[in-house]
Amino acid sequence: MNLQSSSVAGNLENVREDPAPRKELTVCTNPATCAVIAEYPVHTVQDVITAVKNARQAQPAWQALPVKKRTEYVMKFAEYIQQNSDKIARIISEDNGKTLFDALFAEVGPATLATAYYCKNAAKFLADRKLKAGNIMLMNKRSRIVRVPYGVVGIISPWNYPFAIPFSEVVMGLLAGNTVILKAASETQVVGHILKDCIEYAGLPENVFTYINMPGSKAGDAFIDAGVDKLFFTGSVPVGKYLMKKASERLTPLVLELGGNDAMIVCDDADLYRAACGAVWAGMQNAGQSCGGVERIYVHKKVYHEFLAILKDRVEGLRVGEGKHQASDIGPMTTRKQMMTVQEHIDDALAKGAKIFAQSKVPQNSKGNFMPCTVLTDVNHSMLAMNDETFGPIVGVMPFETINGAIELANDSHLGLTCSVWSKNRKKAKQVGRRVMAGAISINDHLMTHGLAETPWGGFKQSGIGRTHGDIGFAEMTQPQVIVDDIMSTMPFIRRNFWWQPFEKIQYEGMKGLIDIFHGKGFWERFAGLNKLTLAFFKSFAKE
Repeated sequence: MNLQSSSVAGNLENVREDPAPRKELTVCTNPATCAVIAEYPVHTVQDVITAVKNARQAQPAWQALPVKKRTEYVMKFAEYIQQNSDKIARIISEDNGKTLFDALFAEVGPATLATAYYCKNAAKFLADRKLKAGNIMLMNKRSRIVRVPYGVVGIISPWNYPFAIPFSEVVMGLLAGNTVILKAASETQVVGHILKDCIEYAGLPENVFTYINMPGSKAGDAFIDAGVDKLFFTGSVPVGKYLMKKASERLTPLVLELGGNDAMIVCDDADLYRAACGAVWAGMQNAGQSCGGVERIYVHKKVYHEFLAILKDRVEGLRVGEGKHQASDIGPMTTRKQMMTVQEHIDDALAKGAKIFAQSKVPQNSKGNFMPCTVLTDVNHSMLAMNDETFGPIVGVMPFETINGAIELANDSHLGLTCSVWSKNRKKAKQVGRRVMAGAISINDHLMTHGLAETPWGGFKQSGIGRTHGDIGFAEMTQPQVIVDDIMSTMPFIRRNFWWQPFEKIQYEGMKGLIDIFHGKGFWERFAGLNKLTLAFFKSFAKE
């Protein structure tokens, strides 16, 4: 299936034209200027049905290829990225709003690292795994786990990391032997199409990868109704809940990454300068639009004011501006809709007694989606900013008296994606981190775990179900199948198992004997059990 796109933008080169453009278009705008940069035709539900059908037909041949051959295809993705890294970073910046540095460091670079990691380890992840016999009496039953691809995998990706998030999932899906259908976010279709170009550069067999442009409100239903064998979704909690309900109709398996309201715990022995710099990075990077970014900061009361002083200095020094300029530290927010959510959270906090402790400056007289990076103090957990996912350049800071109190505050959330603990005593920090109900815990760092290809990504509670990344995430692309081989079954004198029909009392006594062997009291009771089992076992040699 050849699903092409068209562009009317003059400032983004090499965007293909659709020979038969549809009436419905996705319009992409630059968040820094609000200027239209591209338009793309929207695919229909029938397009999705056809894509799934064609992908299912192509999948067996793709799966049959040796892992080494699939790896050769996928390694070409990195070749394309290396040749076009500046172009990809620029498109991410223009379409999503993040700075060029953010685009390169948080998306383009990690994509190449992920390619190398998964290609290097795919064969190991997919290798058969022998199982040790669970009981000496059944050692003739030799079991092994094999990994079987689901078939057709659907991926619905978000706009906040429009290149890196879907890229790794596509890589894992293809290496595992699935065919993949990707729906990139409508808000960042220009990035989606450069990702599409990257994958198509590898020259994959027809229908092994298909790109879909469809509104998110329709895509989940379309993918599930069309019969994808597994769906990977990154987005909001309400949509994730809806997809889970929808998927239950067909028992379609899901992996859901649904965001976070993540905590940062600063101990009294922390390096406060590093901690404050880390808070700025993890809380404000990508204009705060990171599901694993810092939103809640809990600081020991002994160092609370000192920490705030450093944080204030760092935040007020941030340069907010158009992302394409390397002089900018923070770019615009991606959508006006998300800006409204952020402002709602600020207004709610202020109305409930919070104070703005520090703010960065924003460009004046700009049409762009710029919001100041903001630090709130005098916050509490009745406020939206401390209770829900804000997804913007805001952090709330609260003091705590005891570590137990900090952990209680960190766990006081319906979300649990990531958390960080900051202390010079790393052993203590790790002990604290183990008590926080979150899927990823960082010590003296935050947010960067998604960039580690080897690190599983996903959360507790309503932050999602399942994992992506690492060997655990790779395993989500396959189903475990157990193969049990009876190594004695081809011996001519072993005609049947002693538990097969026709049943006689000797078999019943033999099973009781088996129980006595392992759980009988004393040597003679166990020995008697062995005799009973032996007599029953020899029934296997009898031909009825």
